[in-house]
Amino acid sequence: MRFNRLLTVFVFLVFCLFIKNSYAQNNQINIQKFSTILYLIDNFYTDTVNLDKVTEDAIIAALRELDPHSAYFSKKDVEKANEPLVGSFEGIGVTFQLIRDTITVIGPTPGGPSEKVGIMAGDKFIKIDGEEAFGKKVDNEYVQKHLRGKKGTKVTVSVKRGNDPELMDFEIIRDKIPLNSINASFLMDKNVGYIKLDRFAQESTKEFQSAFEKLKEQGMKSLILDLRSNSGGYLNTAIELVDEFLKADQLIVYTEGLHSPRQEWRSSDKGLYTDGRLVVLIDEGSASASEILSGAIQDHDRGVVIGRRSFGKGLVQRPFNLTDGSQIRLTTSRYHTPSGRCIQRPYEGGTEEYYKEMTKRLEHGEYFHADSIHFPDSLRYKTDKGRVVYGGGGIMPDIFMPVDTSYNSKLYTNLVRKGVFNKYTVDYAMLHRDQLKESYPEFNQYNKFFEVDHEMIEALKAQAIKEKVEWNEEQYQRSEKFIKLQVKALIARNVWEMQQYYEVTLTEDPTIKKALEVIGNEKTYRSTLTINKNY
Repeated sequence: MRFNRLLTVFVFLVFCLFIKNSYAQNNQINIQKFSTILYLIDNFYTDTVNLDKVTEDAIIAALRELDPHSAYFSKKDVEKANEPLVGSFEGIGVTFQLIRDTITVIGPTPGGPSEKVGIMAGDKFIKIDGEEAFGKKVDNEYVQKHLRGKKGTKVTVSVKRGNDPELMDFEIIRDKIPLNSINASFLMDKNVGYIKLDRFAQESTKEFQSAFEKLKEQGMKSLILDLRSNSGGYLNTAIELVDEFLKADQLIVYTEGLHSPRQEWRSSDKGLYTDGRLVVLIDEGSASASEILSGAIQDHDRGVVIGRRSFGKGLVQRPFNLTDGSQIRLTTSRYHTPSGRCIQRPYEGGTEEYYKEMTKRLEHGEYFHADSIHFPDSLRYKTDKGRVVYGGGGIMPDIFMPVDTSYNSKLYTNLVRKGVFNKYTVDYAMLHRDQLKESYPEFNQYNKFFEVDHEMIEALKAQAIKEKVEWNEEQYQRSEKFIKLQVKALIARNVWEMQQYYEVTLTEDPTIKKALEVIGNEKTYRSTLTINKNY
């Protein structure tokens, strides 16, 4: 309906005008104008109109005109958007994947309701409360609707395990399930600890403190903090975590905006780790809170930042709750690192162009060559020790690491994309779990001695062909090392936990190898914190 679309566009334009000029003297006129338009549409338009949708569309379009990160959330989406950061939900406690239209357990949450009743990795949910739970109707929304629920409520699942023709019934009492933000924490050698932080959530500081203390008890003297692909989270959590590394009264971050006076956050004297060697890993997926942390560490010369230029998300969103339970997250200020750098990259070209920048970075060669990145002198800043760093969007690392393409091939990509790795390793782990546990009572024994043999690759190949992935032998030879590594790591995840996946894969990670090289040599480490890098 063309006229209806024109009305929607007109409403959007008026509302956009209201948002952009709310500070002006005629803001009351704009409010009345918008209300009048909605009244006229509701009472005089020729067809039935969903005014809720018209209003929401106008709000969404208006916010899109402001910046890439101001956003609108409907009532039903507010809780869902907050959940990964709040740190818990109520349900049965499993990580799952939909394989062949079937809910397949990747692993039960340790100590959760499913683990307590005996649910295992590889189990397939065939029925939920007596209803068939497979086929085209089963998607992520279906799973959440049927398996999540209030703490204390009951759900019955019928499970197919391995080759057993009989289904196994389990009665599970739902409970509060923690969403851990630390994926892995372990010693990489006798002295170097590794912590992989997935997001800056409500409980991340407590998780970090617990992981840190355990590593310290095991003999850790240096730390690698991995923030690669960490898209951020709560500002307060970022501040708390930076505080663990800095000495008292050092500036962590400050924010400023047109209607938001400068606000500063400084470190306390309670940091857990203010002197030891520290390496922070970032890449183009590290954003917001990750950039606050890595920027503060770099500006104070507290540690060495390794990787690739971060995303460049430095806009502060403040939530405003609306009367119907929906919410607007409106950009109110910008983040600045201690040296004064603005983390936010430009977005004057509009939202669409803004999100194309990652592709442009790839096309310009930025993921492969540090010298493809150039910063104007007007964006020069200095660290505490006088090293030159640059603003203009994102955090540029002290040591650049290109994307590793040594394993890349069409075959490897298709094995990932078609889920062949997951399907094969889930089945393998289910069939061989007892044998693996008997052969390798400790995971370290598995990591050191287990090898993916020819028979396993032939089985993977058969699985690939079944999923219509062309098996190219030349491409296999190119990617053989990493195909085997991925198989070994996924089996480890299915037999043990997610941490063991990282313990396997990181042994061949070039960025980790560089981090160990830097952190393990005091002279190299110290010189990196005194030498200027020019980009």
